[in-house]
Amino acid sequence: MLDLQRIKAISLDLDDTLWPILPTIERAEKMLHDWMVDHAPMTAALFSSPSALREIRDHMAANRPDLKNDLSAVRRESIRLALYRAGENPLLAEQAFEVFFAARQRVTLFDDALPALAYLAERFPLVTISNGNADVGRVGLGAYFRATISAREFGVGKPDPRIFHAAAGALELTTDSILHIGDDATLDVLGSINAGMQAAWVNRSDHLWPHEQQPHLTLSNLTELCELFKAQA
Repeated sequence: MLDLQRIKAISLDLDDTLWPILPTIERAEKMLHDWMVDHAPMTAALFSSPSALREIRDHMAANRPDLKNDLSAVRRESIRLALYRAGENPLLAEQAFEVFFAARQRVTLFDDALPALAYLAERFPLVTISNGNADVGRVGLGAYFRATISAREFGVGKPDPRIFHAAAGALELTTDSILHIGDDATLDVLGSINAGMQAAWVNRSDHLWPHEQQPHLTLSNLTELCELFKAQA
């Protein structure tokens, strides 16, 4: 059971916790493809099929394991490899990636996300913990967070306990005083529990819980958490 009295700060996942990630990535990939059609048409044609794109991703995973925690670098270098294989200028990769990255930051928040962030940020210091490459400043949510911890900058990702400890350290707290909120049962919930945090599972789609160890709290939306704190007040 969740112990509200212990909570001095809250850490949050981003993708699929504050906004749905699939439509965001699909939109960004379409923007990238449209840019490629105009600036690198051979690459756009050669790598327009899902199987070709999957082969590029598999190649990057096998040959650049050093980039596994940096999704931006994986995406940029995948574009560079595609340009090279299509016989076009690999130097276009930087500009192409920026087209994708800018579109990737244009997210559509879940309806409960912004009111919840506003409520929680008035009561607790908030920190993000993400394996992705969202930029909360560019997304427009930077004002709500005291710190942001990303796998890309930290060097390891969830569920490694070290990234959760880094988030606690950024707030000058210990992990046992932090509630972590996220949608991924393994990366967010088990990862944060193993790091000593309390964990809230955001289950927006009525999934079955897949592990023996249980979250301290299960939510269908972030409004439910705010209502818990309001009831305590």
